[in-house]
Amino acid sequence: MGAQGPDATDASTASSPALGDSLSASRSSESTLELLNTRRSTLARLIRPPGPSRAELDGILRIGARVPDHRRLEPWRFLVILGAERERLHNRLSEIYTETQPTVSDEEREKGLEKIGSFARAPVTICVVSAAKNDSDQARKTPLWEQQLSAGAACQNLLIATSASGYAAQWVTEWYAYEPLVQRTLGLAEGEQIAGFVFIGTATQNPLERKRPESDQVVQYWTAGSSSN
Repeated sequence: MGAQGPDATDASTASSPALGDSLSASRSSESTLELLNTRRSTLARLIRPPGPSRAELDGILRIGARVPDHRRLEPWRFLVILGAERERLHNRLSEIYTETQPTVSDEEREKGLEKIGSFARAPVTICVVSAAKNDSDQARKTPLWEQQLSAGAACQNLLIATSASGYAAQWVTEWYAYEPLVQRTLGLAEGEQIAGFVFIGTATQNPLERKRPESDQVVQYWTAGSSSN
């Protein structure tokens, strides 16, 4: 069980259905609704050990991959950074930051290096790679945008599975998700992009609720007369 309390669920113990199994189209779950209604990211700088066990992490990753995926292209992959590799990646990112930001002020440099520190502090970092396909008729029939949306859904599933397993997480991009030298360091192929880094571990303090949009700000019920054309 995760470190955040007795109500957490170990994702590694959740059984996955076998190919061809008949699955319920819906399942009433008050606990799931409660989790989704209260889920809150923890700032990466506040995430420390302990992190999930290998079995828990395997369960989180399995759930992360269980997302809508038009034509079953699997247009994403996960790079998991653990153990000593965390410090190695942190050091390389620090070098890249210094190389690519030579004119920033000392204060800006300190803030930039502090953000990179999350790679060394968080016990687990998952780099979600958007690996859109264009190598088959099925892939070419699937718009790039749909494939990228699937990668974003994988990031969100990782956050939810992590929270349900009793750990804290944050999905981050920052400059290093878009820097070619970082992409090369992580071995991305041509055309691949970083959808985000998901930092996972234990929160040093609980996050506070932030402002959320009111329904009437983001929800509109369409009618035939509402078109602007």
